[in-house]
Amino acid sequence: MANKLVAAFLVCVVLAGALHAREAEATADGAFKSCFTACHDGCKAGGHGFTFCEMKCDTECTEKELAGKSLT
Repeated sequence: MANKLVAAFLVCVVLAGALHAREAEATADGAFKSCFTACHDGCKAGGHGFTFCEMKCDTECTEKELAGKSLT
C-alpha cells in the first residue's frame, strides 16, 4: 500500500513540474526568442556546431534579457 502511495505522489510531482514548465515556456519573452533565433542562425552559418551555438546564444541572450530588467 505504501509503495502505491509513493508512486502516486511521484506521478503528481512530475505532472506538476511538467505543467509549470509549459506555463513558463508560454510566458517567455518574445525578445529572447528573436535574439536567440538570430544569434543561432548566424552562429550556424559561421560553421559552428549545434551545441556550441545553443550554449553561446542562450548565454548571450539571457545576459541581454537580464540587463534589461531591474533586479531590485
